[in-house]
Amino acid sequence: MDLKELNYYYNKFKFGEDNFHELMKKKVNEILLISTFYDAYIFEQDGRLSEQIHGEYMQLNLSTAPRITSVPTGIQALELLKTKRFDLVITMMRIGEISPFKLSKKIKKDFKDLPILLLLNVSNDVGLIDKESDEMKYIDNVFSWNGDSKIFLTMIKYVEDKWNVKNDTEKGHVRVVLLVEDSIHYYSMFHPLLYSEILKQTQRLISEELNDINKRYRMRGRPKVLLCHSFEEAIETYEQYKEYVIAIISDIRYNYRGKIHPKAGIKLIRHMQMHNVECPILLQSSELENEKDALELGVSFLNKNSKTLLHDLQKFILGNLGFGDFIFRDKDGNEFDRASSLEIFGEKLKTITDESLTFHSTHNHFSAWLTAHSEFLFSKRLKNLNVEDFENINELRETLIDIFKEVKHVRTRGKILKFDKNALNIEEGIIRLADGSFGGKARGLAFLNSLFASMDIEQKINDVSIKIPKTFVIGTSEYDKFLENNNLGSWLVEKDDQKIKEVFISGNISMELNNILAEFIEEVNYPIAVRSSGLLEDSQSQPFAGIYDTFMLPNNDKDDEIRLMQIKNAIKLVFASVYLKTARNYLESINYKLEEEKMAVIIQECVGEEFNGFYYPHFSGVGQSYNYYPTSYLKNSDGIVSLAAGLGKSIVEGGRAFRFSPKYPKMELLSQDELLGESQKDLYALDVNNKDFCVTDYENGAITKLKVRNVVKHKALDHLISTWDFENNRLVDGADVKGPKVVTFADIIKNNYFPLAEICEDILEIGENAIGVPIEIEFAVNLKSDLKKGIKPTFYVLQIRPLTINTDEIYIDSDNLDMKQLFLYTSSGMGNGVISNINDVIFIDPDNFDRLETFQMKEEIDYLNKKMKDLNRQYILIGPGRWGSRDRFLGVPVQWHEINKAKIIVETGMKDFIVDASQGTHFFHNLISMNTGYFTVPYDSKTDFIDWEWLKKQPIEEKTKHFIHIQTDDPNVIKMDGRNGISFIYKN
Repeated sequence: MDLKELNYYYNKFKFGEDNFHELMKKKVNEILLISTFYDAYIFEQDGRLSEQIHGEYMQLNLSTAPRITSVPTGIQALELLKTKRFDLVITMMRIGEISPFKLSKKIKKDFKDLPILLLLNVSNDVGLIDKESDEMKYIDNVFSWNGDSKIFLTMIKYVEDKWNVKNDTEKGHVRVVLLVEDSIHYYSMFHPLLYSEILKQTQRLISEELNDINKRYRMRGRPKVLLCHSFEEAIETYEQYKEYVIAIISDIRYNYRGKIHPKAGIKLIRHMQMHNVECPILLQSSELENEKDALELGVSFLNKNSKTLLHDLQKFILGNLGFGDFIFRDKDGNEFDRASSLEIFGEKLKTITDESLTFHSTHNHFSAWLTAHSEFLFSKRLKNLNVEDFENINELRETLIDIFKEVKHVRTRGKILKFDKNALNIEEGIIRLADGSFGGKARGLAFLNSLFASMDIEQKINDVSIKIPKTFVIGTSEYDKFLENNNLGSWLVEKDDQKIKEVFISGNISMELNNILAEFIEEVNYPIAVRSSGLLEDSQSQPFAGIYDTFMLPNNDKDDEIRLMQIKNAIKLVFASVYLKTARNYLESINYKLEEEKMAVIIQECVGEEFNGFYYPHFSGVGQSYNYYPTSYLKNSDGIVSLAAGLGKSIVEGGRAFRFSPKYPKMELLSQDELLGESQKDLYALDVNNKDFCVTDYENGAITKLKVRNVVKHKALDHLISTWDFENNRLVDGADVKGPKVVTFADIIKNNYFPLAEICEDILEIGENAIGVPIEIEFAVNLKSDLKKGIKPTFYVLQIRPLTINTDEIYIDSDNLDMKQLFLYTSSGMGNGVISNINDVIFIDPDNFDRLETFQMKEEIDYLNKKMKDLNRQYILIGPGRWGSRDRFLGVPVQWHEINKAKIIVETGMKDFIVDASQGTHFFHNLISMNTGYFTVPYDSKTDFIDWEWLKKQPIEEKTKHFIHIQTDDPNVIKMDGRNGISFIYKN
């Protein structure tokens, strides 16, 4: 995917598919009001003009309310126009020596596009206005004020709608209400009522929106009201916008071909009906004999002489335009239920009577209601459905339910939503449970989720779903409140880790979050992961991978109070992890203060299925867009993916994993013999029957390790397993044959049972282009599928973070190197550049290495590292196996802060101790982020070597049971060719 295509999708998810950001481009910001002091006083004091306008704008989340500048005379208005720009002029009749008609002519001479509206506040003046006269041609329209200052908002919107209707209908499919009326008195009554109901409806839509950005854009998509005064103007307007017209409200007596015609409105509707008009129509007249004509046309009629005229008009609007609650009626029109929101509407559809369902479908009421909710595409789909198209009413009901589910899905997918109990079961949005920053990890997820939604990424691959798990975020404001309300702070650094955890557990979260979590627990009963999302976490300059804690909870206790306590304690322990020793040391090593870090919390659905009391995904993985150890014809940019059956704990903690390149998935990185020895032997799963949590056992209490050979009976690994055929000395795909089971992912990688390679390649490319640097993702895959029920195998992205790479150009010509001058050479080096300021080397004496004593080695290197830290010296660290592995039999299980002064880390093999490199672990990720060189020297390599004899001859600075610390007289020169993976260190 190139950057141009990515930019298109970025704008699509930023602004949405409805193009609301393109709407209402032109607005009234400055109004010049020309009125006597008395009139201005009446508007302000009696009608509270400024207050009304400001209030309307604030209530509806509109942008800044227009500013009104008042002058008492036309002469002063002309002078002011010379120095100040205005968007709208509103003039009264009595404005001094110059009449409003002459004033308008003068203004239009210099400002021909500046709209001018005449406002009458004396009823007798209405009869003096002849709209067809020459003096009126410079005035754009006339309104009458009856004491309600809403007329000013109406005038503003009248002008803005005329300006924006063409653009907004074309780009946003915005709807139009056509009002045909020539009586100043009546349209000055009807127009404000129409706007009032439209704005109320918009406010309802805003209140339904759980996404703040959608709220702002939704306001811009309100229907326009277009006011026409004659037959010809109405026809012209209708023809231009007919596919967007949702209602026509027309007088009957008005101008037709230059003359007042008593049946102009009848002619108008007949003309439109000949052209298949499909919208509610209301004819209104003070002449009751016209009601018969209206009934013959099959349209509604309103008596202008009715004492309840405005109420009757309001009733028509609510009953026919889909505004307000949806009222479910029987075939006789009797109300028996109602729905106030799309959420409730979708539920009611399941239970309303067949009779009501048929009644509303036949009259297109469902379509109208969706139109009023700005769901134009879905409304059009419903409008094209006929009851007769279905074999039975149940088929119609299911179709309607599916459409409304899709409406909800489209509204929420890719969005960050405010907490609402009814929204907890959404599939593809992120719900905010508390305010504040999302932190690094949650920001990455939110970005990716929005990008996936805008790209419709899963459409590229048939019958597979690609998404993030259900995700809920507690912003950093709760962390700040927690510290403040419980008097927690820097005094905690004097305590040990266990005491810090106990102090945090004893604290109280805010009552607001407590109430939200109580509602959350009522609705959410699937296993969850409570993860950290620090402000500094997973950023480009200082990734914190693996530094903070994650807690996985079965969340299945029958007692809601116990589940609530468990999730609250997990949140508190995530907060506490900022103050634990590992995090404090890491912060110090990258020159950050403890106070600079703040913690958000992610509560995420655990991906997986339950198998015999254990919950886990079919497999998990870590993918990197940059491969630090390309072999054969692979390139760095081809990327690398590490896989493990079950939960991904074994991958991120440096356990055994299967690796492949997504660009060349069938290329074998290990021989079959090596796979047999190095393949995954254990699988991590969530023990859903373990409900006995305690504070000190949260980290591992619910997670258990299962032997792969014992899990085969679950049938979850059927597509991941091969069997070693002793007779033919080879691997056979599948688990049916007798013999040792080996996790090879053969059916996935070789046979493409699930398109994993294609998905990984696409997402890694998209992520790298979007973030701008190489990236790493964690993912889990659930292979369960039932296409008849709409259940697809699903690829879940759990998190995304950047990888930091030094890209300075260093080229090493190995053919011209004098190997005798080197004490280390590797063709599998990670890092790039030249280092020439390190004198110290700390290495494990290969003669004293014992894989059963790695815990003791961990303590020794921690001691030596602290000494180097006190001396402010960096060093080269060399040892067998994997540095940072949680499996003590694969290497020394150090944490980053225990070796963080090492500038070069070397993993070497021994005759009886051959282990793959640590690539893909959290520990390894932090090595990269700190620009630490990482070298691998295999035991049996024909080219790579360590000159152990030279090392042992150097003066010893200090020696422990397993380690030797030497210090050379001159600095060791280290060169790293990151592009070709060649690195070496000179002897000094």
